[in-house]
This record gives sequence, structure tokens and C-alpha cells, in this order.
Amino acid sequence: NATLGFFQEHRAEAALAALKNMLAPTARVRRNGQTALVPAVDLVPGDILLLEAGDRIPADARVLDAHAAEVAEAALTGESHAVAKSPEAVRQESALAERQGMVFMNTVVTRGRIEALVTATGMHSEMGRIAGLLADAAESATPLQTQLDRLGKHLAVIAGFVVALIFVVGVMRGDDLVKTAMTAIALAVAAIPEGLPAVVTVTLALGMHRMARRNAIVKKLAAVETLGCTSVICSDKTGTLTLNQMTARRVYCLGRHFIVSGEGYGGNGRIEPEDEQAPPDWSALLAPAALCSDSRLQDDELIGDPTEGALLALARKSGVDAQRLVARYPRIAEVPFDSAHKFMATFHRDGDIVRMWVKGAPDVLLARATRRLTPAGEQRLDDAARSEYAAQNDAYAATAMRVLALAGRAIPVAEFDPAGDLMRWTDELTLIALVGIIDPPRPEAKEAIRVCQAAGIAVKMITGDHRATASAIALELGLAGEAREGCEIEGLDGTAASAMAERTAVFARVSPEHKLRIVEALQAGGHVVAMTGDGVNDAPALKAADIGVAMGITGTAVTKEAATLVLTDDNFATIVRAVEEGRTIYDNIVKFVRFQLSTNIGAIITVLAAPLFGMPTPFTAIQILWVNIIMDGPPAMTLGVEPARPGIMQAPPRAADAHILTGARLWRLALYGLTMAAGTLAAYAWGNHEGLGDGSGHAHAVTLAFTTFVLFQFFNIFNARAEFGSAFNRQFFANGKLWLALVGVVGLQIVAVHWGPAQAVFDTVDLSLNDWLLATAIASSTLLLEETRKLLMAIGR
Repeated sequence: NATLGFFQEHRAEAALAALKNMLAPTARVRRNGQTALVPAVDLVPGDILLLEAGDRIPADARVLDAHAAEVAEAALTGESHAVAKSPEAVRQESALAERQGMVFMNTVVTRGRIEALVTATGMHSEMGRIAGLLADAAESATPLQTQLDRLGKHLAVIAGFVVALIFVVGVMRGDDLVKTAMTAIALAVAAIPEGLPAVVTVTLALGMHRMARRNAIVKKLAAVETLGCTSVICSDKTGTLTLNQMTARRVYCLGRHFIVSGEGYGGNGRIEPEDEQAPPDWSALLAPAALCSDSRLQDDELIGDPTEGALLALARKSGVDAQRLVARYPRIAEVPFDSAHKFMATFHRDGDIVRMWVKGAPDVLLARATRRLTPAGEQRLDDAARSEYAAQNDAYAATAMRVLALAGRAIPVAEFDPAGDLMRWTDELTLIALVGIIDPPRPEAKEAIRVCQAAGIAVKMITGDHRATASAIALELGLAGEAREGCEIEGLDGTAASAMAERTAVFARVSPEHKLRIVEALQAGGHVVAMTGDGVNDAPALKAADIGVAMGITGTAVTKEAATLVLTDDNFATIVRAVEEGRTIYDNIVKFVRFQLSTNIGAIITVLAAPLFGMPTPFTAIQILWVNIIMDGPPAMTLGVEPARPGIMQAPPRAADAHILTGARLWRLALYGLTMAAGTLAAYAWGNHEGLGDGSGHAHAVTLAFTTFVLFQFFNIFNARAEFGSAFNRQFFANGKLWLALVGVVGLQIVAVHWGPAQAVFDTVDLSLNDWLLATAIASSTLLLEETRKLLMAIGR
């Protein structure tokens, strides 16, 4: 307990230390009327922060003044696009994503300038509050740990009972007390599968190694198995189910509709018309996308605002060279984006005219436009055309796309003054296009979700984004169910919260507390919950979940520290492979338990039944321990590396409280044990009958019974391998290590029976070839009977 407590505390401290290290190293502040650069750790409430584009915000602060300012808050809120900031007051109970008048620690200014009053630092900030949730989150034992603990206690009781019973029977029969005690103790040792901890550890460790090769790094050994009974995956949207790269998907211009393919900023993809007409000349149409921007693409990476990145990528897909345009049309003035007028305008010299390019909110630019671009050139923007643009804007918005309008205007050089009133030129615009932008789903996420659903695993999207946006992405991914906002679960009691969490597929506008509550509600409903995420806002829920899954590339240090599983490729689909590995690991552990306990039951029944048939104990103490050693060793260990059985991801997850030893399994184990006991006692009787009359009959009988029991395990291991179908399947020879171990066991048994020094240790005598054939025939009966039972069951179905 002390060790466990130490490691739990160490992880919490590491999470807090990672949070502390996320502070910006320095901050520019105004103190006593003087501007100074100070260490971020020295900030105090009341300091005035001076922030510019590219700055990482070092503390929570109230916006006093903002100039065309936007902040990327995805790590904190889950919002996929930058948030405009202004000095306007907001309600205290507003969601973090809606607090335009606040900036938060560890978020990044992507545009403009901000002057803000520090309100909270360090552990008192929103990030600090999340760290507090991390420290408070409790950890519980994994389902396997619970099951093995329960099994161990039961077997300990059984072993104690066996010792007492064997000893009492031996005393009543007048057997030698020392030999009786040794036999009882040896049988008690055999009754407890002491190889189980080693098998579990080796199986989990090998599983961790295989998962690491498949881009899933497990930080906690026991958590590997928990993946196998995962029944719900709560996934963050931004960066987990989506690419976290704003991407243009639709364009409406010249009265035509265009579809944009490709993801990312590399320029892969095309702009295809929905009609059969030839594509237009995009160089003029998408000039605003390339020139009206403060961002740039460098080596397929975005430097700047995600929305501007989407427009730059759109221009690149059309063949427009943004750098060439910038060189050809140098910028001479600009109207920065501002939340008040909701557009940005740039002015570029082009010979005798100044070209103004504008991008902004469609409703704003529609109101400022008087003309539109058509295939026949510029035409008046009449009411019908306005209605058409408005309808297209609504259609794009209904599918959760962020819509931007592009417009332009030509101004005579003689009339333009770069230092004059630039806003006077932002009317009488010519509307060029509408662009629909969205953070698209990961291409592999839809298939991964389908596999999860086939495996009985529910997937729930949990995001800080708007409900409409989240619902549209969920629909595209194939997630069916209700969509709700996080605040709706706040006032519910445990039962109601669990019911809501059960039927809801999408939770939008959630805070870190909401995520934590959702995970806990699902757990209270009996689910084993995996939570995936990459932002700091995900960390408390990741730690509270049965399996916390962090993104290795985009995930924050705090998130990785709180998680139990880190995906090195940030691929949601990797968790599906991890779940399959978890199910396989549990299957293999069950195989070992079934194999080991059937052996133990067979040994106990054999020793207890022998007196009922007037026989002495057919095994010596050393022989019992020998069986325990060689069968608990390599053969049992190799069950831990069995490949996944076919169809393992078409079955529903097992319940977290499901018993390893179900009633059906116990019945089959008893059947195997009875078969082994009957066969072993029959071999003893035959060997005793076939004695040479020189007093060697008992030694021959014991050796034959001993060998028969060992060979029973050779065949019984195939029963353990295939619980639900014939052992003679496509995977019969798949586990080469198992076959090597079985050959080794037979070889060791031959040595124990025929090598002189070993005979002295094990009290054995030589067996004839016929004896070996008889022992093999008797031992194979356990596999034959089980295959017959499975065949009859299959016929009955």
C-alpha cells in the first residue's frame, strides 16, 4: 500500500510539475508605467500583460484592450479555431470557450495585440484548477487485479482444506505420518497455481511490447488487460477524431458549387466542380485567400491562424502561388480583423490601381457589397443574388462549416491614401466567393468507430466545440445518438446522470468538470471507460477513466502524465488495436487458469479417490511437485503468447465484474479433472496388475500413473487453447513456442523415467514401449472427450 501510494503521489506531482513547466519563461508587462520583461513565475495579479501574435500567455488575465486579436485555445477548451478577444464583459458562469473578455494561461495569441490585467497565476489559474482535478482523481484496481485477488483467496482456502483432508484420510488409514504430511503439503502447493503471477506479468509485458510496436505505449502494466473489457470510449473531438487542421471543403462562386478534397497544408487535393463545366481561372478568384492573410505555409506547416491556413491551402490546391502573388502585389495598407467589424482587408499596389481584398463574415460582406462576380464579369448584386448567397451561407453553416466570404474592390491610385481613412473603401465591394471550412474527421476514424461498434464498444464524442459542429462531425463519423451540452448533466443525480451519459453520443460545450462527471457517470452505470484526448482540458477525465489515452504528438505533458496509454501516432484507430490486444491478453490468461486448475483438480481428485478404490496414493510428493514444475513452466507460459482468436473483435466486451471461473468453466474443469483422475487410477491399476511378481508392481504402477498424468497435460493444453471451438483449427500450429515447450516436457519425462539418477529421485522404473503407448492412449481421452462435447454442442445449435 505504501509503495502504491508513493507511485500515485509521484504521478500527481509529476503532472503538477509538468503544468508548472508549461509557463512561458518570460512575460512583457507594464509596471508603474514602465514596460519590462520579467520571469513568468514572478507575475502577480494586477500586472498588465502586453501580448502580441505568437506569444504564449503566461497567466489568466482580463482583456483591457485588443487590436484584431485572436487566441488559439484548443489545448484548454477543445475549440478547433482561434477565438476573437475583446474587452467586452461576459457572465462569470459562461463556458471557457465563450469568455471573449478573458485570456488563459498556456494558450497562444495567433493574431493582433492584447493588453490584459493578470487575474490568476500558476495553480490559481484555469490550468491550475485542472491540475487540482488531476490530483483529486482516484484510481481503482483493474478488473483483472480484482479477479485474481478473489481467485487467490478462494484457492488458498481450498488448499488449506485439501491439506487437512489428505492428512485426516492418511491418519485414518494408518499411513506413515511423514509421507502423508509431505503428500498433503505437495498437493496443496500444486493446488495453488503459483505460476499465475509470473504468467500474468510475462503476458502483460509481452502485450505491452506488441502494443508499443503498434504505436500504443502503455505506462501501467496492469492497464493492458483493462483495455480488453472497455465498453465505452469517450473521445475528444479536436485532434483525436479530427485532424485539428482547419480545411476548406466547399466553395461557392460564379453561381457554381465546388468540392475541395485533401487534408492538411501540403496542397494535396483538388477543387472539383459539381457540374460538368470546365473549372474557372482560380488565380483571380482566390487571390483574396492568398493575399488577405497574416499567416504563411512553410514546409507544409502552418505559421499563423488555422482559418487563414485553410484559405492558403485552398489557394495552393488551385495552383495559386501565394509567395509569387505577394511579390507581385505588395501590401501597402491593411484593415486588421476586429470582432466589431468582423472582416479583414488588405490593400495591394497593381500598377495604376490599388486592389483591395477582403475576407470576413458573409452577412457583413453581403451588407457591404453592391456587385458580384459572375462568368460574364461583375454584375449588380440584386436581391435574388443576395438571397442565393445567404441561402448558401446557411446551408454550409447547417453542416457545421465555418463560412467566410471573399470580396474585392479596385481603387485608383490617385484616390488612395495609405495613411488615410481605410474604412471608407470597405463598402461597394464585389462579392467573389463563399468558402466553407471545417476541421475534418481523420480518414481512419470512421472505420475505427465501426470496428468499435461491431465489438460492442460505444464511442462518445466529448468536446468544447459547439453542438452543431460536433453533431455534424459525429454524423460524418457514423456516431448515432443524442447530442447534448455539458451543462445539462450538472444538476442531475447519479442515476439520471448515468442514464443521460448512456444514451448521449455527443457532449458539446463541456468544461473539464463536465468531462470528469461524464466519465464517472458512465462508470457508475457499470461501464469500463477509456477516455482519449490531447489537451490539458482532457487530463482530469483521462486520469479518472479506467484507461486514459493521450495523444503522443499533439498531447500536452500534463495529459501524457495523467494517461495510462499514449498513442505515438495520434491515431484514434490505434486504440482499437490496443483493445484487441487487451482482449487477447485476457483470453490467454484465462487459458492458463483453465489449464492449470484442471491439472490441479485432476491431481486432487486422483489422490482423494485412490483410497475409495483401495489403492495407495498413486503419486509421491516429489512427483506431484515435478508435474507442478514442468507444466507450470514453459508450456503454461507459452499460453501467454497465443495469437488472437478469430472473431475476437466481433464479440461484446466482457463485464468488468465477470468471473474468470464461470459456472460453465468450473463444470468443464471438473470434467477434465475427473477424466484425468479416472485415467490415472486406471493406469495405476493396470500397472500394478502387470507387475512382475518380484515386488516391482507398485513401482511400475506408480511410474505408469505418473507418466499418464504428465501426458494428460500434453493433451489438456489443447483443450485450454480452444474454449469455444475445435482445437484442430487454423491456429493449431500457430504458436511455435508451445510446441517446442511440449516436446521439451515429453523429453524431460523420458529422462525422469529412464535415467538412473532421475529414477532414484522420482522413485520411477523403466517403462516398455507398450506402457508408453498405453499412457498416451489413456491421456488423449481428455482431448477426445472435449472434442466430442464441442461437436455435440455444435450439432445441437
